[in-house]
Amino acid sequence: MPLQKTIPIGHNGSVYLWDVTEPELFLSQGIFLAPYSVKRLAEMKSELHRRAYLSIRHLMALAGYTDQDLFYDAIGKPHLKDGSYVSISHSFTQTALVVHKNIPVGIDVEMQREKILRIAHKFTPFNAYTSKDILNLTHIWAAKETIYKIASTPGLSFLKDISVFWRAKNTLGGCIRTAQQDVFYDLNGFEIGDFGGVWGMEIEKASAREGQLKEAYATALKKAQIY
Repeated sequence: MPLQKTIPIGHNGSVYLWDVTEPELFLSQGIFLAPYSVKRLAEMKSELHRRAYLSIRHLMALAGYTDQDLFYDAIGKPHLKDGSYVSISHSFTQTALVVHKNIPVGIDVEMQREKILRIAHKFTPFNAYTSKDILNLTHIWAAKETIYKIASTPGLSFLKDISVFWRAKNTLGGCIRTAQQDVFYDLNGFEIGDFGGVWGMEIEKASAREGQLKEAYATALKKAQIY
């Protein structure tokens, strides 16, 4: 099964989700890789990673781009040559892409696993670790990973520097607070098969949306519901 779902973000962006069930040979057809990508693909020892890599190029085609339109900066963040914002994620057999013409965006998808119960203390103060919390913790991790990708600031601590809070079912807010400024993020959770994920965008300062997120953050802070 190729494309599973497309989630529109207004008129200028979309999220694309792909279930990687196809063999590598099938996925290698219909796309053209730049020399850098050919080399990178050849260096991947895992067939699953190669299939995920190729599936993302198919998602890019659905978004109107080719592999040649994509490049990476010094810290490994992907960019598009036309100036649009892009973020990529994969976990086992699930791949995800988000593209937006004018707003910084990020995405992260993770398989739901019991392992997250053992490492949760490393990225969140949330401490109710039972099997029923796996999806919740997966969303919290994915939300922080999404913010980290958007912020593109090496060294940020998931536990100390990035905060997330629930606003409604599958709807979160996020914040990076520094002495210089607070930056807020609009985050949206999703669940697809055995995977959970989050896509999000940076919110413009002094906008009505930032004001709403600031109020939601203050409410969550009073209730000790910051994760």
